[in-house]
Amino acid sequence: MNESATTPHPLTRAHWHDLTQPLSIFTPPWPGEMPLQVHFFKRLTGSWGGGQGANGQLIEWSNNTGTHLVGPRAFHSGCESIAEISLDRLCGPTAIVDLSDAVSDYGFYTPEMIEQRVEVREGDILVINTGYHRYTWDHPDVANPKAQGGVENKEFGYYLRHPGPSPDFFPWALERKLKLVAVDCGSAEHPMNTNLRFLHPNEFDKAEAALRAATGQSWEEVFPPHEYQRLTHTTLPKAGLLLAESLGGDLANLGSRRAWVMVQPIPFMEVESAWCRVVALTPPDDHDEESFYGDLDHCEAMDLTLPFSVQTPQWANYEPLSLKYTKRVGGLDFGLGRNNAHCRASFHLATHMDGEKHFWAAGRTLGEVPLDHWHGEGVIVDISEEVSDCSVYTPQMIEDRIEVRPHDILLIKTGWHRFGWNSPDSDEFRYMIRHPGPSPDFAAWCIERQVRWLGIDCVAMEHPMNTIQRRMHPKTFAEANQKLIDQFGQDWDSMYPLDQYYQDMHLNLFPKGIVHAENLGGAIAEASTGRYYIAAFLQRGMELASCWGRFIAFEL
Repeated sequence: MNESATTPHPLTRAHWHDLTQPLSIFTPPWPGEMPLQVHFFKRLTGSWGGGQGANGQLIEWSNNTGTHLVGPRAFHSGCESIAEISLDRLCGPTAIVDLSDAVSDYGFYTPEMIEQRVEVREGDILVINTGYHRYTWDHPDVANPKAQGGVENKEFGYYLRHPGPSPDFFPWALERKLKLVAVDCGSAEHPMNTNLRFLHPNEFDKAEAALRAATGQSWEEVFPPHEYQRLTHTTLPKAGLLLAESLGGDLANLGSRRAWVMVQPIPFMEVESAWCRVVALTPPDDHDEESFYGDLDHCEAMDLTLPFSVQTPQWANYEPLSLKYTKRVGGLDFGLGRNNAHCRASFHLATHMDGEKHFWAAGRTLGEVPLDHWHGEGVIVDISEEVSDCSVYTPQMIEDRIEVRPHDILLIKTGWHRFGWNSPDSDEFRYMIRHPGPSPDFAAWCIERQVRWLGIDCVAMEHPMNTIQRRMHPKTFAEANQKLIDQFGQDWDSMYPLDQYYQDMHLNLFPKGIVHAENLGGAIAEASTGRYYIAAFLQRGMELASCWGRFIAFEL
């Protein structure tokens, strides 16, 4: 690993554009599905259902609410889950096309319309701006004097009236070997080719009337039911074509152009869709576009994220992940059935980011933190040779291995990832209760070094005996206390005074804006000490104190 490359890495100078819609309890769900629900079951001083110690949230949600990736398993039960989709299928050269001036309610976009505005190459990602992101919950009303109240109905515009692909669109996408199609509206299909056709028959009548006026044909003549079912429920998913829906953010500012896009979903094991963060990268003004996108396409990316699963152990007294399938592909006629799950979980399981509000009431939610904060240069530091059960690591251990520069992201590899739930050497008690933790001067050192944010490959950035685990596991605390005496000549209470150092890495750092990711895993097992370009792709949850995400390190 070259610590001081002479040629700037393309990621360090790229323009990053967030194409993700803010997610809120006010975000309308796919019609008939569960909206996002957020409940504080814990507060710092105590709350019903979970006690005291932190601002802990329990949420329920459907994965089709907000910006999300739809995987092949949504339509074909034999296909892969979200967690099984490789990074190379989620990132790459992209054609972004702005059709907002060419489409209208119930209309269609065609391959010809797209190719007239942007070059589409074999193997591309395709991002379509229909303009219907203007109906998202966070946008101003669209005036219409003829509509009730003088404004367009947001949810109807967004979910029921947006344009969709023409009959030849998906065959064209397969011919072009597109790996992903992303749209800024409720569905990558025409809404009247979904179950909304039956849920809102009046809207279907309007759509079919418009189709007859334009073509002289009925809906089923244009979209023969059995052929359409085979296409969308067998051919497309088995070909691996991915769909991303409900994009927003900066999309309207990009126009029609080529870019390099990353669609980074939570790596869910048991379900068919998942929240994702979508980002477009464009070159600096003085850089040739073709060489820039070529360089990015050859970047080595390391996925540091644990699979998200019902098997994942949760932090003590938090609720584990559970899910219930509410729709199956065999459940509706006209081939409109699909697999869909409603989910329930607390955040402190699997790979996640603790946000400011998790321990700081005046802090920002994750959705309030701009994308720029979550990516940048940083270091991975392997201290696994120096730590053991319940031991303490120090700033000196970091500085002995690598220089930490101002505003770096700092990821610490203790080696405890090897005891995680999905490892052949899994040891849940050791992973959760006996991992090493930072010395009492570590938080102050992070502030002095102006660390942007931190990450760790075990269950907590804190030493476990600096948390409620001390009370829950007195035998382990006695062992850790003796180890501290042997290492530093002080017992726990004299080295970590309760009022100053309890939950030190949370209570002392979060008010400084320095938060951390926990439960890193995956490719961190192969990562060596060095400099990387690091990015956390987190859902833009406007009420969320913490959240799962995708954590990627690019070799510099």
